[in-house]
Amino acid sequence: MNFVAMDFETANGKRYSACSLALTIVRNSQVVDEFYSLIKPDTEFFWRNVQIHGIHEADVANAPTFPEVWEHVAPFFQRDRLVIAHNAPFDNGVLRSSLEHYRLPAARYLTLDTVKTSRKFFPEFPNHKLDTVCAELDIDLHHHHNALDDSLACANILLYEANHFGTQPLKSFIKVNA
Repeated sequence: MNFVAMDFETANGKRYSACSLALTIVRNSQVVDEFYSLIKPDTEFFWRNVQIHGIHEADVANAPTFPEVWEHVAPFFQRDRLVIAHNAPFDNGVLRSSLEHYRLPAARYLTLDTVKTSRKFFPEFPNHKLDTVCAELDIDLHHHHNALDDSLACANILLYEANHFGTQPLKSFIKVNA
């Protein structure tokens, strides 16, 4: 399997307020690379978001802006590339809103939501939050809501599912993000 697992953290409730982004790159079913960056949003931080992820305004004071980060990661978002996330509507929405906010071209790529796959394959789990799924599958998740740890955990969930159920059942979960 080849894919990229993506995770955003946001400064507030606005989808374009990305304050960190992580990508975990998987080729031939192996994690081969990781990318992480803080992002300086052009919006205020909300205390509740800070409480969740621990990123403060001071932490991003010298961080690149979203357009600067996008220059480095845009090649991963192509029509024939699979980008996954745990609760993909959120992360895809952050990306879409950030691109719109900064007047950058829309990204077209394939997407898959590991919340949906975990609901399908593991209906007996008490819920399908990232930390719960990781605990149930014995997948390391050291710092929940750290984008890099979350993207790696998401990648490991999909790899677990592919190893236990095969890739064919996963194909019906792949959608075009347009």
